[in-house]
Amino acid sequence: MDQEPEPREQRLVEYIIAEPSGDSKDPCDRRVSSRFARFMRRHSIDELPQLWHVARGEMSLVGPRPLTRTEVKEYYGARANELLSVKPGITGIWQTRGRSKVKFPERAAMDLEMVRRLTAKTYFVILLRTLPAVFCGRGAW
Repeated sequence: MDQEPEPREQRLVEYIIAEPSGDSKDPCDRRVSSRFARFMRRHSIDELPQLWHVARGEMSLVGPRPLTRTEVKEYYGARANELLSVKPGITGIWQTRGRSKVKFPERAAMDLEMVRRLTAKTYFVILLRTLPAVFCGRGAW
């Protein structure tokens, strides 16, 4: 039986959020086109709408970031089920350890470490460490 084609909306989302430079973020990302947008991105203000998804129970405050199918295949492979067994989060361990400076393979390892060792204490430590990273714009472009 032939597989149904991917909906246009899902392909568009993959295109929009695909990293332009492969395994690291580009400080000159052409998708961020104004000073205001760069400020919003640097201080993660553009993430605030995701609180709606947390309130609906679709996401967690702490967890691995939502991933595209391409990222799951390329960076997680056989370990993908372990990662996908938890809700995605707005923040995670790699956001507190360098954000945009962290290359994707290292991020993948951190995500898996977090999924395997996430306790209530770790959850709150990550939340607390996220605040200065966001307010200072540390590690973000």
